[in-house]
Amino acid sequence: MKAIVQEKYGSFDDLELRQVEEPVVGDDEVLVRVRAASMHPDVWHLVSGRPYILRLMGAGFSRPKNPTPGTDMAGVVDSVGAKVTRFRQGDQVFGETVDAYTWSNGGAYCEYVSVPQGLLALKPHNITFEQAASVPTSGFIVLQNLREGCQLKGQKVLVNGAGGGVGSLALQIAKAYGAQVTAVDSTGKLDMLRSLGADQVIDYTRQDFTQGDIRYDLIFDVPGNHPFSACKRVLKPDGRYVLIGHEHFGGSGKRVFGIVPYFLSLMLKARFVKQLQGPRGIPLPSRPETMAVLRTFLEAGKITPIIDSCYPLDEIHEAFRHMIGDELRGKVIITM
Repeated sequence: MKAIVQEKYGSFDDLELRQVEEPVVGDDEVLVRVRAASMHPDVWHLVSGRPYILRLMGAGFSRPKNPTPGTDMAGVVDSVGAKVTRFRQGDQVFGETVDAYTWSNGGAYCEYVSVPQGLLALKPHNITFEQAASVPTSGFIVLQNLREGCQLKGQKVLVNGAGGGVGSLALQIAKAYGAQVTAVDSTGKLDMLRSLGADQVIDYTRQDFTQGDIRYDLIFDVPGNHPFSACKRVLKPDGRYVLIGHEHFGGSGKRVFGIVPYFLSLMLKARFVKQLQGPRGIPLPSRPETMAVLRTFLEAGKITPIIDSCYPLDEIHEAFRHMIGDELRGKVIITM
């Protein structure tokens, strides 16, 4: 089969399209004929191997353990393992190819990939393979951090960076739970944000949301381009701050630890600052639980995945250049 192969950490220009052996299906795995796979910043981290500390979290220290990048995909079940009960040949599915707590290549940038059945869900018929492939990682991140769910009803939520893959889902999921959402992004994305249901929009090129008069119950901060001390100013005393964080494709220049130390400092402060604490008494959802919720929202039309552009597998270099160098509206998708 055709697959993208990564022999070493470094530039996306080093990725090669090759013929490799088709994967062997384990007893609890599903062999999927990939129709679409998404690109996102985590893929860049794994291709570049930066920050270096992440190599100790499953990727492989000197070179990738799995030579084929990509984690999010959608496709058609080709065959199933002996212990698979949830899927059968011909089913249309979507999901991640690795457990969310493992930092490693997932082998999605290829024609066939073998995936544990617990990481997959049936693809709703009202969305395309491209749309389905754009959702899993971003949706998991959102649901892990908005796990209070219906408790958001009537609350004022601000999503900073609402026009990207994670931000656009955070906006829509918060709206689905009944929140009043203010969406922050650049001038060219404001109409899109309104179409996704934003109650108010803020153009960050003209207005700093941390200097506004509104106090929010929740700030969902994707880019992390304001310190917590500034965001705290527009949080209610019992509000909550969620940082997703973005390395801006190496723009921080912090090759060894990246923004990990900043996350650790917030974790330490959370012992004393209520606004940095997660919702109490609500456990983190499992992978099957998050996939089930995402599928329900997609099927009900409460989430509309936004696709920026699509590239065939043999144009992987162009896809990376676009993701890294241009302002995106939604996800970049690789098609097979």
